[in-house]
Amino acid sequence: MDVASGHEPSLWKLSVAAWASMALAALLLASVFHAGLAVMVQWWFSPAHAEYSYGPLIPLIALFLVWQRSDRLARLPFDGSWMGVAVVLLGALVYGAGQLSALYILVQYAFLVVLAGVTLAFMGPRAFRVIGIPVLILGLMIPLPNFLYNNLSEQLELLSSRLGVDFIRAFGDSVYLAGNVIDLGSLKLQVVDACSGLRYLFPLMTLGFVAAYLFQAPLWKRALVFVSTVPMTVLMNSFRIGLVGVTVDWWGRAMAEGFLHLFEGWVIFMICTALLVGEMWVMARVGRDRRHLAEVFGLEWPRGARARGARVRRLPTSYLVAVGLLALVALATTALPKRAEVTPKRQDFATFPMHLPGWQGHGGQMADIYIKQLKFTDYLLADYVGTARKVVNFYVAYYASQRKGASAHSPRTCIPGGGWEITSLTQRAVRGVRVNGHPLRVNRLVIAKGNVKELVYYWFQERGRIITNEYLAKWYLLWDALRQNRTDGALVRLTTELSPGESPSRADRILSSFARAAVPRLTSYVPN
Repeated sequence: MDVASGHEPSLWKLSVAAWASMALAALLLASVFHAGLAVMVQWWFSPAHAEYSYGPLIPLIALFLVWQRSDRLARLPFDGSWMGVAVVLLGALVYGAGQLSALYILVQYAFLVVLAGVTLAFMGPRAFRVIGIPVLILGLMIPLPNFLYNNLSEQLELLSSRLGVDFIRAFGDSVYLAGNVIDLGSLKLQVVDACSGLRYLFPLMTLGFVAAYLFQAPLWKRALVFVSTVPMTVLMNSFRIGLVGVTVDWWGRAMAEGFLHLFEGWVIFMICTALLVGEMWVMARVGRDRRHLAEVFGLEWPRGARARGARVRRLPTSYLVAVGLLALVALATTALPKRAEVTPKRQDFATFPMHLPGWQGHGGQMADIYIKQLKFTDYLLADYVGTARKVVNFYVAYYASQRKGASAHSPRTCIPGGGWEITSLTQRAVRGVRVNGHPLRVNRLVIAKGNVKELVYYWFQERGRIITNEYLAKWYLLWDALRQNRTDGALVRLTTELSPGESPSRADRILSSFARAAVPRLTSYVPN
């Protein structure tokens, strides 16, 4: 009610010009961001990225939540906001960086920033707050950066494997765990990306976020609903892995393959959903304001209202400026020439010499399952034997382009997946080895599995740089994409076994000796 007049407040409606301007803004957004959005949609429907298959539902959910509050918006004036213009400018800068570097994830996030800016410039802060969360939900449709996804997946694989093995042992079955490999004696089960739980975690977190938004309860209860989806997914996925292990041990390999494996996944997700609803039911009855779940779950419909007359909304100047900026970005996008990524010439690792001064090598091959997972362009895997009869395993994974997400998996997260424990992690300068004029500095790891110990050196060799920090490597990836239009690079790893009682310092001398023989030759295969 309008307190001053004693009447219901007036409704607002959009004019034909407003609808036309909104249609123009939508066309401009599609024109500017279509390349990045197309890649995102491809991931949604790609079997290789099944964890993002829920993506098409996110825009529909956001639209529904906006429509759900359309009656509130109809009663609010749209005052516009110059802050929205500033947000559009910020999004345009992010988009420019994404275009120059051709990193699609920057283009995708720039789309959300510009969309939010145009909306804020039209509605103003008061009305924008009504739909701010539905706009924020759109961020859940964008795939994670690949290096974050890899780290998260590998950590979840290890955690789910450990908890799954605990479940198997609770049934009295004998089982051995080595990293993410569950050894049942008659069969080994490997917990790979598809079993890490991300296929449940991402959609369940989305469901939890929407449920928390609709849950009319104190903030701490809503936050708990969302946060609880993480341990809920991990525990239920571990239960699923354990269940597969128990049934395989009892009834054979077929229980871990085919339709039953997929069916178990769907059942687990539905159980997680039921647990989420049950959690909200319990919390609705906790505290002073105890109510039924139906009363506090805000799945409401917009209510019609009778008013004295609908007033036509004017188009705020800030909104017209924001749309004008978007038009300028669209013109600049079509006018500027496309930058073709620079892919420097290099030799294939098939030609890398197996004979080095003081070392004789024997090439190896990697299993197809790992090749598909690592997604490198070319690789070298070989064992070299030195004059002291010590063996050094030499592994290089080269990526001609890292723009679409394919990038090296960090040994720091991969090594535990093989059942190894990292007992020491330091950095070390290798004397007598320089790359592009800079001394070679490596990550030095001592790892152990049972009584076996190994010394590992690894580094990222990218566009003439030697980088030991995974996150710094991502920064230089963006910087070099902008400056040089290059995203090529490689992970280099040297490994040697420590004999019983052998000092790590002797193994350091062996790896350093091999590095002096092999690393200078890498420039033909990993360009500076």
